[in-house]
Amino acid sequence: MTAPQQQKLKITGPVVVTANRLGDGAVVYLDVQGGWTTSLAAAAVTTKVDEARALLMQGLADDINAVGAYIAPVLRSPDGVLTPGNLREQIRLHGPTVALPGAAGM
Repeated sequence: MTAPQQQKLKITGPVVVTANRLGDGAVVYLDVQGGWTTSLAAAAVTTKVDEARALLMQGLADDINAVGAYIAPVLRSPDGVLTPGNLREQIRLHGPTVALPGAAGM
């Protein structure tokens, strides 16, 4: 297995670094101050490979607050609103695609 810093990154549009918060598993995004936020709108966004790699290394270095950091694509609307760039990230952000046992209405 290749270490993240040695992997060749292919960036074709805007990306963010995402992970899961260690305390509760919530989806989090690396922000411009180097902290973690649950708000995609506050995430640090880049379209450059070197910047993406630097952000990823920063996210991977913080294995106390968040785990499993990786680069994820995002889409930016003409008015600047960020949305997940693929189905996986949509599901991570919005939750399961099926009702879980014990959920309201079950």
